[in-house]
Amino acid sequence: MDFTLRKYGELLNAIGAAGYEFYTFEQYLMARSELGNKKVVILRHDVDKRPDNALIMAELESQMEIQSSYYFRVVRESNHPSLIHTIADLDHEIGYHYEDMSICNGNADEAIHHFVKWLDYFRNFYYVRTICMHGAPTSKFDSRSLWRKYNYSDYGVIGEPYFDIDYSQFLYLTDTGRCWDGYKVSVRDKIPQYQNDWISRGWAFHSTDDIIRAIKEGRLPDKILITTHPQRWTDNIVEWTVEYVWQSLKNLIKRIIIKKRFA
Repeated sequence: MDFTLRKYGELLNAIGAAGYEFYTFEQYLMARSELGNKKVVILRHDVDKRPDNALIMAELESQMEIQSSYYFRVVRESNHPSLIHTIADLDHEIGYHYEDMSICNGNADEAIHHFVKWLDYFRNFYYVRTICMHGAPTSKFDSRSLWRKYNYSDYGVIGEPYFDIDYSQFLYLTDTGRCWDGYKVSVRDKIPQYQNDWISRGWAFHSTDDIIRAIKEGRLPDKILITTHPQRWTDNIVEWTVEYVWQSLKNLIKRIIIKKRFA
């Protein structure tokens, strides 16, 4: 079965055995000028919901002496203070999974005030220095558009992965859509300008086993960003089945949204 914690552990073991070093996004930004030809994997987790699953994932990584980045939304499904505190205490990075333009209906002036308020809130758990946009596929507003008017560096933020990673050097793997080729149904969590190049190089994968096999065969580049959504990863068969059914429905809805937007 894919998208279990057991399978996630297998993925991490394969990455480590292949000689990659794990970095949080913040660690990478601070060290990138010194990394040279090192094999690097940035681990990012978007906690859209089920922060209890995020904690289990964070504990597994901690047991393996791996640090990663956890981005939390402001909504109740994601924002559980005690769990965020615990994940920070495990020495993982905490970031703000912002969706302020969606929440503020595209009003940039309202959105920046909302952004600053919640950035300060998450800094109660960890001195947040990186942020990451939440795709909000049902919203017509892309929260990255906030930075057309404002500059996140003015608020002590050093990086946003959609802007501050050179994807000509990095392969981006994300489990959006509960698969690794979810760019087909993703509204925003994708890097379209590089997608065809990655496919032509054989870097398109559907299952976690596909990625593990490619790692073991030495077919992946030296720089990789991996994004997961912890609610998808569980060893509980009931939770696993519910997520599978729910995500299948969401993928259908996203296909309809994409078709309408680009019709």
